[in-house]
Amino acid sequence: MTTLDYFQWWKQLSVPSRLLMVGLAAPILVLNFWAVATIANFLGVLIAIIVVASLVAFLLNYPVSWCMQRGLRREPASIIVFLLTISLLTGLGLILFPVAFTQAQQLINRLPEWMESGRDQFILLSQQMEERGLPLNLDVLTVKAFDRLEGQLQTLTKSVLNIAVGTVSSVLDILISLVVSIILTFYLLLHGDEIWQSFIRWLPRDTQQPVSQTLRLSFQNYFIGQLIYGICMTAVLIPAFLILKVPFGVLFGLTIGTMALVPFGGTVGIILVTLLVALQNIWLGLKVLAVAVIAQQILENLVAPRILGSMTGLNPAWIFISLLVGAKTAGLIGVLVAVPTAVVIKTALMSLRSRMGLPYTPTATVPPPGKKLEKKPPKTISEVPQA
Repeated sequence: MTTLDYFQWWKQLSVPSRLLMVGLAAPILVLNFWAVATIANFLGVLIAIIVVASLVAFLLNYPVSWCMQRGLRREPASIIVFLLTISLLTGLGLILFPVAFTQAQQLINRLPEWMESGRDQFILLSQQMEERGLPLNLDVLTVKAFDRLEGQLQTLTKSVLNIAVGTVSSVLDILISLVVSIILTFYLLLHGDEIWQSFIRWLPRDTQQPVSQTLRLSFQNYFIGQLIYGICMTAVLIPAFLILKVPFGVLFGLTIGTMALVPFGGTVGIILVTLLVALQNIWLGLKVLAVAVIAQQILENLVAPRILGSMTGLNPAWIFISLLVGAKTAGLIGVLVAVPTAVVIKTALMSLRSRMGLPYTPTATVPPPGKKLEKKPPKTISEVPQA
């Protein structure tokens, strides 16, 4: 029996029968999704540790493979890469975290002053518009808006301070989770291929290699691309903000760079930072907006395509929808894995469409960083050889 024979029954069904089958299957899929989400919510911390460790191991597997290509065995290569990564992250944390934490405290203390400055600037703008004959009275609207915004910011500030202070038990939980994540990451780096193959063997033999390749490319290249993009944004914006003498430049640069790890996050971070700086000085806020947008466009349109090519092949609308679904389902972890999961689902659906005899044009696959994109795309699920 060939692979196409599995779908002959579907081709023999009439259109009403197909609609009936889809209608019967949809509630079952929704119920299964709800059950998985409930279990994931119950095992939230455990799943978060496993997902984070798996993602870090995915990223570190690239330099490990690079070392293995130069003659090192996997064990010493994994140890070297792991220790270098821990040392690098520890060094950056000791350098940047105290500065960012201090600036965050100072920003919280100066927020009321900035709110008052922003209110005065808007009132002055309203007066200038009235003097020029423009019938716009923004005084009352500005006062109400800033009073409401100030109250929300004070509530948010108290919540942030409570989270920052925390309790001894929460600190211990965080430390334990961090240690477990580090240990699990190292184990997955050493034996991840064996664990991966043990899962892949459950699939039909003719689909094992395409499925494995599709999953690896979708997740690994996506996260490598977002990590490079976020690091570049941080490295460009922090010096630029310091040159412009932007208050809390290190904190704002780190904020935008960290949010850039998620699609559309960089844009949201730029808007947020621009609004905060504009409260103190509207012209400085415009400079921040201009510098950040220029850096973003250069990285997105010139640097990223040369390094990584087309990242996902997804329509931006589907990327946004997948982020919303991921955030609703699993919070921050869901946001991190939403886009590559959507890519895998799209590839699987296109493969199913192709197997059912419907036309399908495969999208190009992203090559590893440092290699040029070949005209012939790698083998994916949809290109499984028929027995």
